[in-house]
Amino acid sequence: MELVAVDIGGTHVRFAVATLTAQGTVTLGETLTLRTADHTTFLAAWHAFARRYGGRLPRAVALSVAAPVAGAEIRLVNNPWTIPRATIAAQIGVDHILILNDFAAVGHAVANLPEDCFAHVCGPDRPLPVAGTISILGPGTGLGIAHVWRDEAGYRVQATEGGHFSFAPIDPCDDRLLARLRQRHARVSAERVAAGPGIVDIHAVLAGEHGHDAPACDDRTIWQQGISRREPLAAEAVERFCRQLGAIAGDVTLVQGGSACVIAGGLGLRLRDVLPESGFGRYFRAKGRFTGTMAAMPVKLIVHPQPGLFGAAAAFAGEYAA
Repeated sequence: MELVAVDIGGTHVRFAVATLTAQGTVTLGETLTLRTADHTTFLAAWHAFARRYGGRLPRAVALSVAAPVAGAEIRLVNNPWTIPRATIAAQIGVDHILILNDFAAVGHAVANLPEDCFAHVCGPDRPLPVAGTISILGPGTGLGIAHVWRDEAGYRVQATEGGHFSFAPIDPCDDRLLARLRQRHARVSAERVAAGPGIVDIHAVLAGEHGHDAPACDDRTIWQQGISRREPLAAEAVERFCRQLGAIAGDVTLVQGGSACVIAGGLGLRLRDVLPESGFGRYFRAKGRFTGTMAAMPVKLIVHPQPGLFGAAAAFAGEYAA
């Protein structure tokens, strides 16, 4: 059968027609990516996709949403859209719809993608374990967190809003970062630091460490300059971001009882060549008496281009295959 897979994030919404086999295998068609800011509602974005697609759309949808999905109305966390659960299927003209959290979708991708869709970041260079808990983090517009538990009988995915736990400074520079963020936020969450927009505050604090004001840059510019290493302060900011992501990933893996960790998200993929050479692994491992435990865990990066779409379709296959 065919279905439309949709992945709604804070900055972009992605669409693709997916084909499911009787065995649950997922094949994605061409992906259309739209900016959420260019469309007032999800329904407007859906109609833009339908026009671009040109043909008759499948009557089934798997909808991955960067928000908690309980309740009658789903409110996106990092964009202003709302989705009415009771009426959305009729509004877009489908017979079957599965709505799931975006990192639940990534969890389904982690459980179903082949090993060649994961790149080694740190720890032992071995495949993800076939049994136990796999922790998942993804920096993007926000910070998504989930985990997968699996054994020989199958798997279960647990989405969370873990990106909103409190940010924990790890050195004096972080203390200054926390003080800066507290000027704008009564409570500073991990997402304020270890998500794409957080690079602006990291960049500004590091400029102060060097005794000068940070140049006026948006987050996209800092990421481009830092990943390419064209500008030293931006490169230093990217390095500190990677350390922060490693520290938070290690904390989450400990809390979840994980035996492995997977980094996902659009920003994670952009950092593919940076993370293994950065301080990510050192800060992931630096957990006091549990440093040896953390060092024994494989940490991987999803390199599939659209894990949210793939995972949403895989979740639909699992839901309707029974």
